[in-house]
Formats: sequence, C-alpha cells, structure tokens
Amino acid sequence: MARIKRRQFLQAAGATLAALGWNQFQVANLGDRYGKVLAQETPRKLALLVGINQYADPSVPPLAGCVTDTELQYRLLVHRFGFNPRDIVVLTDQQANREGILTAFEEHLIKQAKPGDVVAFHFSGHGSRVVDPDRDHPDGLNSTLVPSDAMFPANFPAQSGSINDITGHSLFLLMSALQTENVTMVLDSCHSGGGTRGNLQVRARAGGGQLQMSTDELAYQEQWLSKLDLTPEAFIEQRRKGIAQGVAIASAKRDQFAADYPFEDFFAGAFTYTLTQYLWQQPTDEPFNSAIPNVARSTTQIYSGQEPQIESQPNRTHSTQPVYFLSKQTPPAEAVITKVEGNEAEVWLGGVDPNSLETFRRDAILS
Repeated sequence: MARIKRRQFLQAAGATLAALGWNQFQVANLGDRYGKVLAQETPRKLALLVGINQYADPSVPPLAGCVTDTELQYRLLVHRFGFNPRDIVVLTDQQANREGILTAFEEHLIKQAKPGDVVAFHFSGHGSRVVDPDRDHPDGLNSTLVPSDAMFPANFPAQSGSINDITGHSLFLLMSALQTENVTMVLDSCHSGGGTRGNLQVRARAGGGQLQMSTDELAYQEQWLSKLDLTPEAFIEQRRKGIAQGVAIASAKRDQFAADYPFEDFFAGAFTYTLTQYLWQQPTDEPFNSAIPNVARSTTQIYSGQEPQIESQPNRTHSTQPVYFLSKQTPPAEAVITKVEGNEAEVWLGGVDPNSLETFRRDAILS
C-alpha cells in the first residue's frame, strides 16, 4: 500500500489519461460502470486464505513472503472479483495451525457454501511429503500442507516418525464435502525436500519415505469417509481419477520447489505474485486454461525451477470456465484507490510491476 499526496497522484494519473485520450467525464463514467458491475447480483463468494511465515518448531525454517501472499490475494478478490470482505477468512502464522485451518475450512466453506456459490482456498507456506500407504503415485508419497504447529520428529532423518501435516487425501475429502463445484484451490508450496536456492528460500520442509501420517490425520480421514458415506475402496478409486471438485492450481510440479522470492523491497511467492499481478491486468472473465499457462510462463521467468500446474475435475469443463468461476467482466486495472482522506489518497498497487513504479517515486511516498 502506498500513500501519496492526492495532487501528485492526480497529476501522474492525469498525464496518463491524457496520453490515452481520456477526460475526467469519461473516467467518471467508467468508474460508475465498474461499480455497477461489482454490485450486480452474483452467487455468494467465500474464500479462505492461509499464509505461514513463522513455524512453532525451530527446526522448520521460517519464510518471508507467505503473509504477503494472503494480502495480495485478499485485495485481488475484493477489488477485482467483488468478494465481500466479510466472506473472506484470513489465517496467518499461529492462527494457521492444524486445527485452525481445518476448522475454518469446515465452518466457513463447507457449512456455508451452497450449490452455485463460489469457493476459493489459498495456501502459502511449507509443503512436504509423507508415505502414502495406497501408493496413488509411483513414488509412494502423498503431498502435504505444513501447518504452523507442525512438529518434526526429533530423531529425523536417523529414524522414521509421524507428522501432523494436512495431507492431499484430507484436502480431497474436504473438497468433496463442498456443495458447489465452483471451487478454486491455489497451493503455493513445495511438495518435496527443501532448503535455499541462491538468494531465495524454497517453501519445503524435508519429508519423504521416512515420514508417516499421524494418527490424528488418519482418524480425521476416517471421520470424513463416514460423513461422506465413502468406503476406503471408493475413496481410493475417486482420488486416482483426479481432483474432487473444481480447479486446483499448484505453484510447482510434485518434484519441484516453490520460491519465496525477494522482489523490490518485499518477499512474496513467485507464483502468487505473478498470478495476482496478471489477474489485475486482464479481464476477469478469462478462462483458467488461458490465464494459468500465461501465469506459469511468467513464474518460470522469475524462477526457472518452478512450473505451475493446473488440474480440473474429471469429466467437467471447469478449466474452460472464467477464473474463480465468475463470468461478469470487469475492466483491467493496475491499482485501486482504497481511501481518500483530505489531500491524501491510499492506493493499492496490486497490478503494477515493482520495477516500474517511477510514477510513485520514493520522494512521493509518505508511508
């Protein structure tokens, strides 16, 4: 968020508008149209955003950009896609422990979403992998999300142990429980062992064949199998076909790293940053199968070892639907004025490249 004097902002904006041949009357009309589009009746839009920089276990390295990711996504969903702030739950650091994440998913998303509603879940933090007794993949491992209270076995890697991560199996069950198919899941985390790569941190806690699901995790899956009236055999069959609902977007392949990247003067996920910047600058009705490959190319330019992936529910056309399943088009933007107070304006620069902010030069920024 940049705070600049209104005169400086209007002078810069006025020069840009003049170059485009726009006048203040046209801008006012465009603003009215934009407001009316956002105000049009749409399905309810619910979101759960999770970002973890700090972990309770000192053996799990801290990250720097995951909380920033939740802010980027929050502003995008509110100002570009018309989500009501009251319908977005944000969990960061200590709030994003295992119980907090699972409870928020159940209470905020599963219990409230009705058929036709829109649901978005975003996770930024460490990922890992544990033994999958069903061996859905040839490597025999299941990807996990590492909650902030994850405790790493003290004897690892000398001996095996169990961990209380949230596994892909549990995510499948949670997605299956949603009453709407308009689901977008974004995971900006790694799915293998981690560390550092040059001047950036990768979002991975070590894991693999020596780690098993905790008894709590297995019991949680048993509870959901009972609630969904699924036999273990049917559960295995369904998840091997593909994801449970909607569209899932992973910031990297299963065997790749996701970067916690240093930008101009802040850290953010390489993927989350390029995703939010791209969606600010494009019409909001662009389909997943066009937007995500474009975002993937931009992400790879930032960090070549990361190739974002998209997967959609089998036998559905979800990948051809507009991003976040919202078909009403709103015009592209690079920034939004969030508050005007006296002779100052607060501007959220969500769609602007941090390397091209000369309009908002440092001597113009107040805070």
